[in-house]
Amino acid sequence: MQNNLPLEGKTIILTGSSKTTTIIEDITALGGQAVIAPLIETCELIDKNDDVQLQNARQFEWLIFTSQNAVEAFANKMLRCHVSVEHFQGKIASIGTKTTAALEKLGFRVSFMPSIFSADVFVQEFPSVAGSNPTCLFIRGEKAKKTLKEGLPFTLKEWTVYETIERHDYKQLIIECILANSDVTVIFASPSAVDVYAKDVASVIGWEAVHVAAIGHITEAAILNHGAIVDVMPSVYTMQAVIEEITKVGERK
Repeated sequence: MQNNLPLEGKTIILTGSSKTTTIIEDITALGGQAVIAPLIETCELIDKNDDVQLQNARQFEWLIFTSQNAVEAFANKMLRCHVSVEHFQGKIASIGTKTTAALEKLGFRVSFMPSIFSADVFVQEFPSVAGSNPTCLFIRGEKAKKTLKEGLPFTLKEWTVYETIERHDYKQLIIECILANSDVTVIFASPSAVDVYAKDVASVIGWEAVHVAAIGHITEAAILNHGAIVDVMPSVYTMQAVIEEITKVGERK
């Protein structure tokens, strides 16, 4: 029975803003209880010059996406400005299977994805396939790190298409959920969510009351910076991978 339901008795709190329907189904199928408690929300930044920006984007040799949220905001702009995939002649670079899947759903073909879904690895591997001094546009969120801009050996233009907003309305739900259940894992996929949790939840009940799972080393660093311990950290930076790792984790606390 334990093998069939490895998450039985476990409560998993999802703190990100990403679409999580599939993950909820996966957790439930494995016997766990999934709790949706987004600590951040993303919102498209709409500008009167979006049509001009899209026209400019069509001139670049490479468009770079590192998140589903950037793809979604970009798609919304394309729709409003009546721009189709066929208008873009450049190649597409993507970080992560979810980002790539979102791009392919729009009709784009992704030409490059790093071997590890990390900006650090991206800047190491991308130059060898990008060509000599290519023109590149990074479609990003307002909180995107400077890793790409500072790490690539050529000029990188940037277009910020969405912002990240803190959410504090799930604070009480999270605290009550942790106090009511004995085996709780909180999954973080961004430093922004970590910061909100530290302020709203950990300040009240501490970090020791839960297992802490991180997606990505930047998120891991944010957790460690708050003095907490990361219990689960998959080598592949996806939600599916972190769920697989949680199924292997026994009682540690």
